Amino acid sequence: MNADRVALLLAGPAAGLLLDLDGTLVHSESVHRAAYREYFSGRGWCVEENVLGEFTGRRAPDVFATLDGPWRGEDPIALTEGVLDALSDTTMRPLPVAGAARLIRACAQSRMPVAVVTSARRYWVKAVLDLLGVGNTTMLMVTAEDCSPGKPDPEPFRLGADLLGLCPEDLVAAEDSPAGIASARAAGIGHVIGMTTSGSADTLLAAGAHSTAPDLVALAGMVDQLNRTHVEI
Repeated sequence: MNADRVALLLAGPAAGLLLDLDGTLVHSESVHRAAYREYFSGRGWCVEENVLGEFTGRRAPDVFATLDGPWRGEDPIALTEGVLDALSDTTMRPLPVAGAARLIRACAQSRMPVAVVTSARRYWVKAVLDLLGVGNTTMLMVTAEDCSPGKPDPEPFRLGADLLGLCPEDLVAAEDSPAGIASARAAGIGHVIGMTTSGSADTLLAAGAHSTAPDLVALAGMVDQLNRTHVEI
């Protein structure tokens, strides 16, 4: 992560954070892929891993509608509901990304504007925040229900900036998927951190990330430092 650039933005008068959910706040790619495999297997479909990767970071209906596969000609919404049913039946659970809960608490303490920008639905965001132990924190969010089209279109991150009432170029975003990184860059976000929780640093940088990080520990530390600086002042 380019600590100097991120710290400069966070210390600015119009600073704010836009955080992806899956792969950024929680390790959940394996959970979602298992749900896709379960649903596809139940339909008698054999879908390769590289095809499953096309769903990462994107709204499932958008992918079903545009990606060729055994589902061609079927209703993307109905297909998505089938995957979500498989997801609700799984016993697998996502695990917190290191620093995620600390970052959200630090933002609340410092009143740093922050919003979740995700391709997931609102109920899943609330479940993840509860998992992190920060469900009682007021969190602004842009979810699958709020925008069309979704990532990699810039609309989700533009909506996130609008929700914070801030200029995109003053904001820092954290994203783990190439689709999400493309969305944030196209929206004009000032610095996009590629989270290497779901893919390689090279892949994320090629997608347009300004820098990469393995987790949210360093970012949480920066916001904590801002809190200490404000107290000292």
